[in-house]
Amino acid sequence: MPSLDLRSDPVDLTAALVDIPSVSGEEAVIADAVESALRRQAPHLEVVRNGDAVLARTSLGRPSRVVLAGHLDTVPVNDNLPGKRTGSGSDEVLHGLGTVDMKGGDAVFLHLAATLPEPTHDVTFVFYDCEEVEAVRNGLGRIERELPDWLSGDLAIVGEPSNAVIEAGCQGTMRIELRTAGTRAHTARAWMGSNAIHALAEPLRTLTAYEPRVVEIDGLTYREGLQAVRIGGGVSGNVVPDAAVLAVNHRFAPDRTPEQAEQHLREVFDGHDVNVVDSSPGALPGLGEPAAAELVAAAGGEAAAKLGWTDVARFAALGMPAVNFGPGDPTLAHTRQEHVAVAEIHRVAEVLRSFLGT
Repeated sequence: MPSLDLRSDPVDLTAALVDIPSVSGEEAVIADAVESALRRQAPHLEVVRNGDAVLARTSLGRPSRVVLAGHLDTVPVNDNLPGKRTGSGSDEVLHGLGTVDMKGGDAVFLHLAATLPEPTHDVTFVFYDCEEVEAVRNGLGRIERELPDWLSGDLAIVGEPSNAVIEAGCQGTMRIELRTAGTRAHTARAWMGSNAIHALAEPLRTLTAYEPRVVEIDGLTYREGLQAVRIGGGVSGNVVPDAAVLAVNHRFAPDRTPEQAEQHLREVFDGHDVNVVDSSPGALPGLGEPAAAELVAAAGGEAAAKLGWTDVARFAALGMPAVNFGPGDPTLAHTRQEHVAVAEIHRVAEVLRSFLGT
């Protein structure tokens, strides 16, 4: 089993985590290493194992509790292991699978778990599995069902890459399909049929003219979106299609529930058959809550809206404010060129140490 030194520099710890392959569904080795390290090097923590998730927490009777959560899994290897370093000093960069998404964040959390025995907030650390695959396999869902009290707190910080800037809340997301029907005919006698693909012209014009909302919540700006993402239809190159489907993705601000977002889309596409394929609620930033405000202050007052969906929504659904805060550029996640600036790892560690105190 790989050995992890949780008291080492978070950059060195990131490198050690990166070199332990942990593609979704294959997290047993890294979970074993994390569990063993926490039990040996953080005796002040209660530690439990749940599948290939490892959880640890303080119980100091503090008036508030902060949950630090990070997933241990990565997307499949793409010729980007083992990790490597380039540059030096403030320009040093760590390359490799998971450096951004999100072993840099995991390393910071593990380092704090071992080196902050008496934080000013009680802290729960959650290192979970299967985030990069379908939602039904996500380890947070299993933990919520089997160990719900371990996810309770006054603030959740998810270590997803955010360029070392606090990104509060997140957008909701919804996918719908619009289906049209026509009548088949030979294309040489097209007037005898009705083209279902042509019938999508109206909703496509609606999408082109659509003006998405820009919403300000807690001083943060959330930009909505409504985009066609796929068109399907037709059976042959010489047949007028009798069925077609237009897939649309809607990203909505967290001031709307999925039910309100669905109603909005039915109004936008009035007269068309709207079928909701899937949806996930957003998360309000909650920066007015004391623990969240304290975190933002520790970061120098800087925060931004999360434009996208992450597991912060799962914590928001449990009734607590949640933010993304981790090292790395999220646009590099899942790419062969994944890399993180060492300075961002140190920045996240410094802010969280200041926030959690000693």
